Amino acid sequence: MNTTDPAAEPQRGRHALAAVVGLAVSVLLLWWATRNVDLDEVGAHLRSARALPLLLAVAIATLTFPIRAIRWNHFLRNDAGEPVPWGPRWHSVAIGFMANNLLPFRAGEVVRALAISRLGDVRLASAITSLVVERVLDALALVALFVIGLFLSGLPASTTVGGVSVARAASVAAALGTVALAAGLVMVVWPHWTEVALRRLLPEGRLRARLISIGHGITSGLSVLRSPAGIALVAAWSLVLWLVNGLSFFVMFSAFDIDVSFTGALLLQGALALGVSVPSTPGYVGPFEAAIVAVLELYGIPSSKAFSYAMAYHVSTFLPIVLLGFWSLLRTPLAFRDLRRGTAVVEP
Repeated sequence: MNTTDPAAEPQRGRHALAAVVGLAVSVLLLWWATRNVDLDEVGAHLRSARALPLLLAVAIATLTFPIRAIRWNHFLRNDAGEPVPWGPRWHSVAIGFMANNLLPFRAGEVVRALAISRLGDVRLASAITSLVVERVLDALALVALFVIGLFLSGLPASTTVGGVSVARAASVAAALGTVALAAGLVMVVWPHWTEVALRRLLPEGRLRARLISIGHGITSGLSVLRSPAGIALVAAWSLVLWLVNGLSFFVMFSAFDIDVSFTGALLLQGALALGVSVPSTPGYVGPFEAAIVAVLELYGIPSSKAFSYAMAYHVSTFLPIVLLGFWSLLRTPLAFRDLRRGTAVVEP
């Protein structure tokens, strides 16, 4: 008797196609990042890297995960409408980001929602809504800091990116960033008018329904704040989170004698956030290195040194959250089957 579920076949096909595309993108970008790299020079750079700033950068990067758990407390509530204790929030963050590094299709977000729903008595829908809010807050903070990084990059005026001068790119990014920030604020402060505008401007279809659904999720997630001061607080925590993350890039520069400013680190961070958004293998191998190499080459950093820095940062900051995630998994009722369930419900 055939017990195969016919409805599961299309989903498996989409997953397989997404996996192939992700692998192809990762290989292509990794090839691009290493196109001018001398492996002997990479080995020499890695051996000569200073341990103290490297370890300090790793510690700073890892600090962003407890900051996420702190920020989450401001817009996450359990079924009783009460704040979720620190333990469930921290374990869910650690397990979720571990899963993001190890599982395909960015399943870590679904795993994190599943974890907090079980550990913190939070409805799964509410957990997912809170993560939508988090992503919007992250995007707005990253856009703001990326624009600042472009304007204060310190790059020569003659520097071009894809044939466009950095000054012009900064102006365009500032304009687009202002529009994005304004749209985000309108969505947060006046959700009803956002929905009205979307219904009038967009034809009926999946795009309009998706945007309205996201708007409802953000409104629901931020409703627990109940005041502009509360929204300002989580926005401030978002800026702190990404300033700390940018600081980790800057501190590790000194481990490799890379003379790039803190605003250059913010520029690198924004480019990296854009780079890892493309389909890739678990752990963002390829896009991660390509984005860092592309930005550092603008500052005249040789490809071999830039790739050495990218590889060192990627591996050294990858390991702590994976280990912390496994530690959290061992200390909670969750099991590996929950991670597999998270992967199964993710749509690429």
